[in-house]
Amino acid sequence: MTEMDPAALGAALRTLHLEREAELRAQWHRSLPLPELLTDRWERAARLGFGEGASIYDSALVLGEVEVGAHTWIGPNTLLDGSGGLLRIGAWCSVSAGVHLYTHDTVRRSLSMGAAPRAAGPVSVGDGCHLGAQSVIVLGVSIGARCVVGANSFVNADVPDRAIVVGSPARVVGRVVGDGDDIALEVGPEAAGSLLAGDPEIP
Repeated sequence: MTEMDPAALGAALRTLHLEREAELRAQWHRSLPLPELLTDRWERAARLGFGEGASIYDSALVLGEVEVGAHTWIGPNTLLDGSGGLLRIGAWCSVSAGVHLYTHDTVRRSLSMGAAPRAAGPVSVGDGCHLGAQSVIVLGVSIGARCVVGANSFVNADVPDRAIVVGSPARVVGRVVGDGDDIALEVGPEAAGSLLAGDPEIP
């Protein structure tokens, strides 16, 4: 491989960027950073052993043992940390931009000046969940199926099936009802209370 002058390389990359960006804007009305323009999100997901039809942005970090189900979308600037145990995300999930899922933390290690080990524990997200932008899910948490986690939420406790949770720390504010095209979100004290009480009428 011949060595390229840095200025010429820079010019070639700029030309490539502009060409690929123009193609993307014409087709999808999007403008993305160069690495996203040069990579295929579905190919990367396949290389990582994710389920059929799953996709993951180039800017997403994947550490340790991570399993992702079919048709799940992993957005940009996300962090999937399976370094402290298995991180499992089900099928048909949306992991929005900036979401972080952690299977470890170093709080006690730092506070103890290294005397205590890091904490670790698996994390699971059920099928059909939407994790809102910039939400954080910490070690040991299990999120049920068909759940919604609101943007900027901090999830440090288990979430039951079909729950809508928001806040820091996240709390149940509603429930997901119905199936297929009839899926709907119910928010409010009554909806949250019936979910937490194990209402047999859900969905």
